[in-house]
Amino acid sequence: MADLPPFSLLIPVYYGDSPEFLRHAMYSTVQHQTVRPSEVILVQDGPVREAMAKTIQALIDECPVPMLHVDLPVNSGLSTALDRGLEMCRFDIVARMDADDLSAPNRFEKQLARIADGYELVGSGMYEFEADDDGQIRDGIQRIPPGTPDEIATYARFHDPFNHPTVVYSRKAVARAGGYQQLGLMEDYWLFARMIASGARVCNIREPLVRYRISSGAYTRRGGLRLLRSEVQLQTAFLRVGFTTPPQFVRNILVRGLYRLTPELIRRVSYRRLILARRGDPTQKIRFGDEASGDPSLSPNETPKN
Repeated sequence: MADLPPFSLLIPVYYGDSPEFLRHAMYSTVQHQTVRPSEVILVQDGPVREAMAKTIQALIDECPVPMLHVDLPVNSGLSTALDRGLEMCRFDIVARMDADDLSAPNRFEKQLARIADGYELVGSGMYEFEADDDGQIRDGIQRIPPGTPDEIATYARFHDPFNHPTVVYSRKAVARAGGYQQLGLMEDYWLFARMIASGARVCNIREPLVRYRISSGAYTRRGGLRLLRSEVQLQTAFLRVGFTTPPQFVRNILVRGLYRLTPELIRRVSYRRLILARRGDPTQKIRFGDEASGDPSLSPNETPKN
């Protein structure tokens, strides 16, 4: 571990986030990590409730590493918040985290080892879960991404090859690709495509290292006219810069566009079947982190303790 590079942890927060979920997210990515970040950059994207403001201050007081609170007075969207956060990071290597997700304790140990090998963008698999009002897991599925650079490059022409909340990347590589740019609701996919096109060294650790919380309206937000417009904007941008060919553009608009317009129930079933097909073995035991190796990790039903 001595040769692993120092890194910043970047977490955006906005009005709709839960103080309790943020506390769990912070503890899972700082206090409970086998390799801790060297600093935490928390970007508050616009005003938040009083309970969240108090939680943020408490987390700053409790944090065992330096923590900077970047307060944006007006909600400007994720891409603006992340760009502002990247400007404030002191280190080239930056790990992303959402305010309501959970990291396996060995997440950064594994991803930074790949960074030390020369990779500039390292993602991982993740475990999507839904919880009931009592906090018990009632539904879950693994999202396993392509692993090698060649697999990622091929896959990226039709699907986002990275799970955004799982990535660790080089700020220099992000800047080389032009940084986050507003593009409807597809800023992350657009950034990753440009990083691949600019020659960044990329890979994924296929095992789930992040537990991703799905809210009750998640499948609604994955469809509708707003998402369709964003999809068309993204595919047009891909075609314009030569990331996709005209036949790939037509295929993507037809297939991905149709998915955005299907009823929510059909979209939910189709999504789950697609994810299971990518995983390969639908009977595979769901693991979070590296339970098989004996490393510390969270089981799907375990809540991190403060």
